[in-house]
Amino acid sequence: MNLFNPTRKAAFLGRPNRFTLLCRMQGKKVKAYLPNPGRMWELLLPGATVHLEKSSPPGGKMPFTCVAVEKKGRPVVVHTLRTNDVAQILLEKKLIPGLEDARIVKREARRNRSRFDFLLERRGRVVFLEVKSCTLFGRNAAMFPDAVTARGKRHLEELAELSSEGKQGAVLFLIGSPAAEYFLPDYHTDLDFSKAFLAARNRVEVYPLGVEFNRDLSMQLQVRMLKVPWGLIRREAQDRGSYLLILKLAEEAGVNIGTMGKIYFPKGYYLYVGSARKDLTRRIERHRRLRKTKFWHIDYLREKAEFQAAVPIRTADDLECEIAEAMSRIASWRIKGFGCSDCGCESHLFGMKEDPLRYSKFIELLLYFRMDRLFPAKSPHPPFIKGGQGSISSADF
Repeated sequence: MNLFNPTRKAAFLGRPNRFTLLCRMQGKKVKAYLPNPGRMWELLLPGATVHLEKSSPPGGKMPFTCVAVEKKGRPVVVHTLRTNDVAQILLEKKLIPGLEDARIVKREARRNRSRFDFLLERRGRVVFLEVKSCTLFGRNAAMFPDAVTARGKRHLEELAELSSEGKQGAVLFLIGSPAAEYFLPDYHTDLDFSKAFLAARNRVEVYPLGVEFNRDLSMQLQVRMLKVPWGLIRREAQDRGSYLLILKLAEEAGVNIGTMGKIYFPKGYYLYVGSARKDLTRRIERHRRLRKTKFWHIDYLREKAEFQAAVPIRTADDLECEIAEAMSRIASWRIKGFGCSDCGCESHLFGMKEDPLRYSKFIELLLYFRMDRLFPAKSPHPPFIKGGQGSISSADF
């Protein structure tokens, strides 16, 4: 079953804004509309194969629309506007475990401030169903969202309120991974959404469903329900853990780093590994600011370098030195003794010539520490990771 018109393949070049892609097709640069506001760092890597559909009506500023991006040779559908079409097919064919006896009353049902994707009727009871497209996954786990979503949080809260009215709220996560077994809210990216997800556990039905598309973008009708490790989420989804601060130095510079004295920094991108046992969000916000009392080594470099991103890795585990060791294996250079005066590491500051968010090994590292390390390995860890076998247990479900 194919939901798309004929598509053409192209190579991803860049993303000048959230909804525009630059691609190379048959030697020519083309623009494509991207109907997905997510970050998709792990998909939109330089040279990635994208599937483009001719836009309708033709002749606009962007003649193509991106419908899928390939990951390890398999297409991942990123066209969020088609997600409800997928959900409708699955509902009509009775393929969603737990919703086999649900009947679609209508698409797009309003309630208070929100508009939900489906109004269903099941055994005489009204069910409001919201559908979410999940493109973020590692080896055998998936997470949603990959960008902060205040709207998604509001949806969960309003769906939870329905139980007091004798109605039911439900959310369907459509996950485009052929291997994922576990589903979690992405508490690294959106802690507020994750807390709302936990709070709604007993009042909102959650359906994390794996859906696979073939290489020709036809949809397989075999689906699988993923497991939700509620105990693990409750333990990990706290405002604490480690982080990777990404800075950019436009030109080489000599910088006085407190007691370390003057250090020469080549131009490029710098990645600083830090941690906070509490108030991780506040620590990251401090790094964003230029005006502050200098305390850590990184404060001196931050004064000279441009802030690019801060990537939290929220966890109850102490991963700072483990992340620094992994970074040392993929970085182009390191600044010896930087940021590691209270541990035995050689450095907690690493340099790269190119943007790490466009570097596949860095994205692999991020996926490992954010999700893959928590679950038993089905395939070897990346060679720069000294990974264990996961920390999940039967008590987490």
